[in-house]
Amino acid sequence: MAIRRTVAASLLVLPLAGSAIGVQNQPPQPTFRTEANYVRVDVFPTLGGAPVVDLRRDEFELFEDNVPQRIDAFERVVVRPAGPQETRVEPNTVAQSRAMLESTRGRVFAVFLDIGHVDVTDSHRIRKPLTDALERIIGPDDLVGVMTPDMSATDVTFARRTTTIEGILARYWYWGERNAIVRRDPVEQQYERCYPGVAQPIQCPAPGGGSASVNDRGVADEMIKRRREKLALDALQDLVLFLRGVREERKAVLVVSNGWRLFGPNSNLARPVRCNAPGVPQILVDPRGGKLTTRDTTTGNVPSTDLECDRDRLNLAQLDNERQFQRLPDLANRSNVSFYPIDPRGLAAFDEPIGPNPPPPSVDRALLTRRIDTLRTLAENTDGLAIVDTNDLDRGVRRVVDDLTSYYLLGYYSTNTKLDGRFRRIAVRVKRPGVQVRARRGYLAATPEEIAAGRAATGATGGAGEAAAAAEARAIEATVGSLGAAARDLPLRLQVAATHGDVWVVGEVDWKDSGDADVTLVAPGGVTLATAHAIVAPGTRTFRTTFTVTHPLDAGEYTVRARARSAAPGAMASNDALRFTLPAGDAGVGAIFIRRGPSTANKEAPTADLRFRRSETVRVEMPATGTDPVSARLLDKTGKALAVPVTAAVREDPDGSKWQTAQLALAPLAAGDYVMELTRGTLRTLHAFRVVP
Repeated sequence: MAIRRTVAASLLVLPLAGSAIGVQNQPPQPTFRTEANYVRVDVFPTLGGAPVVDLRRDEFELFEDNVPQRIDAFERVVVRPAGPQETRVEPNTVAQSRAMLESTRGRVFAVFLDIGHVDVTDSHRIRKPLTDALERIIGPDDLVGVMTPDMSATDVTFARRTTTIEGILARYWYWGERNAIVRRDPVEQQYERCYPGVAQPIQCPAPGGGSASVNDRGVADEMIKRRREKLALDALQDLVLFLRGVREERKAVLVVSNGWRLFGPNSNLARPVRCNAPGVPQILVDPRGGKLTTRDTTTGNVPSTDLECDRDRLNLAQLDNERQFQRLPDLANRSNVSFYPIDPRGLAAFDEPIGPNPPPPSVDRALLTRRIDTLRTLAENTDGLAIVDTNDLDRGVRRVVDDLTSYYLLGYYSTNTKLDGRFRRIAVRVKRPGVQVRARRGYLAATPEEIAAGRAATGATGGAGEAAAAAEARAIEATVGSLGAAARDLPLRLQVAATHGDVWVVGEVDWKDSGDADVTLVAPGGVTLATAHAIVAPGTRTFRTTFTVTHPLDAGEYTVRARARSAAPGAMASNDALRFTLPAGDAGVGAIFIRRGPSTANKEAPTADLRFRRSETVRVEMPATGTDPVSARLLDKTGKALAVPVTAAVREDPDGSKWQTAQLALAPLAAGDYVMELTRGTLRTLHAFRVVP
């Protein structure tokens, strides 16, 4: 049966003259989700708590919004410890760290030290298990950073060396501050000055006469606890949003915390203190910017007056941290972030320390259960693991290591190609009985506005910039989408490059015997322009032929048809047809791919199969016209340039044909789809290929 295909986006020529899409000296583009309709899913199957390492592709079922999806890419990932640490390149600045986050194909880990909800003893206790775990987890290309609630996620430096992370943790040797007697935070110190707690109730005049008892006992303590919890949840939310922006692949956040009470509104905290209801702070003018403020500008964010303390007290009394916490797993799922909470207390018997005025045992037990449940909820709803209620922290952390060093990576082209910005739910099942599966719960589809904003060229605004961004997004989407057939094993594949004077055809068969092929070039209207006979040498599986026409080809659509036959007895012929469109002018269309690696005995060989392995080198060749300089770069499937060197050159063959070439060693790349961008003068072409395990 003939299989008809079209040379579409993978052979697309994009004019750059007068366009807002630049080629060189571009600033880093923001990360956003286009990715055509290709989705990556990390899957963690376990049986009896142990990873399952021998599953096959056909044992997985994948659904998006209850619609079955075909699994196009399948890989079992086993991450091994890194080699010598002195060979790893480390970022020296936060900006370099951000660039590595966006370009590396390794995994990303963030360690969140919840300073306000871990005491000093437990913070020291967890340091060695955590450092040992990072040594086992981190691969040569992985990045890990440490964040605390008082930091912005944009200030976190992600590094590769385990020794670097150990050095970071060393700075937080005794980092826990829960139940600390001496406050180090100046805001907390001020709260205690504003509300010192009195030994006896203050007698204040009551409405209608008499007096009422009003005191500030416990006010500062509750304000501090509420503020710490709010800072922790805000920081986690900030970290999730930051990680969502730097990459689409899965990110892991190790949260070292005792958990949270999830404070709700409390009108009693806003009660009158010092015989007066909380007042309204004085409105001042900030001399640094002329803006109105209620803060004393000489003290920064630290309240300096009773009125400012009262304002904070009113705000903290109205907190609804439970609602914010409920949104956090949903935001993490949309950002492909998984949480791995670790309670360093181990098997705790009490939540509050034994001391003056302890809560009743039933209340304390409820608080302890509440905290542990928040950690479990965070893990269970983001496909992570919670290490709680165990005194064997080493064993618990080893479970996290097992989870993050052995998993399956599935890739599929979604049948839903709408850019509607909606959340699409993913479900993964395994046919083998008893196997439990944790996987990414879904992803957030892009919107046309996000694409336009992300691809807008430097300085381009309004309709022109949006049009250029939309054109770029469509080009990348179509280029990557053209690889849909690359995942299937076909009896015959064709690849074509053409100018108005020559047409080059490469064919590849799925048999290793000798054989031959008949190739035909057909003009619009079905007129045969030329035919050729090619030989398939034993073991090569490929053939190449060239059509040189006597009269220049007009712009328009042409078809190459091929019929290949194996010399093996009883073998059936295989047919394929490939259409291509010649543009007007001197530009050509299409490209020839050359592979070199173990499968070709380390010799260069033309190929029509656009699946390559990391052990290979790929060279993309397209017909060259004109005398302009050439350049090339590698893009990921979103169209973002990668920091991987590409060698570009122009070659002239003995027959007089000129070729613009781009050569790339695939060893640094992970499995996935990529785009080679070749530029000469005002013309740019995009050519997609796939790296497979």
